[in-house]
Amino acid sequence: MLAHCDRKLIGENYLSGEDHDRKAFGLLGGRINDGIIEVISCYPLLHNARQSNIHKDYMDQMMEAHATPSETPFTERGWVAATNELTEVLKSCRDLGLLLIGTYHMHRVAWPHDQTRDTPTTLDAILGSNSRLLMFIISMVDPAMPILRAFYEGDCNYELPIH
Repeated sequence: MLAHCDRKLIGENYLSGEDHDRKAFGLLGGRINDGIIEVISCYPLLHNARQSNIHKDYMDQMMEAHATPSETPFTERGWVAATNELTEVLKSCRDLGLLLIGTYHMHRVAWPHDQTRDTPTTLDAILGSNSRLLMFIISMVDPAMPILRAFYEGDCNYELPIH
């Protein structure tokens, strides 16, 4: 996850077919044993399907209703996994005997009311609700000191320790 965030911030070493932007998003495969969640596989998402006709109107409405203004315009924010990528991740998880256990994404811009950006935003929590997935937030506000935190369904009240 951190390597994905680092290379997207630097703007180099893009994977084949990967969008050339400063946003890092992905999916995680893993196992649950004796109440311990173990992340086994990290799947960087390459393409943001947010601008496709099926998702654009919905994401525009969600951004207007719940997002906090930032340096990136609302119309360019909000990640939607491309169907083909999601299908490939699910197949890989199944082939490896893993579950899709979570998502991750990077926060890179400090806000006056949230200097570390290491927790889910209101929008993150709404989009993550009822997903039954962990949401990992990687704060890259200070790339030399990244912060990694995990929350069930993007809810700040349900943080999971990372070991």
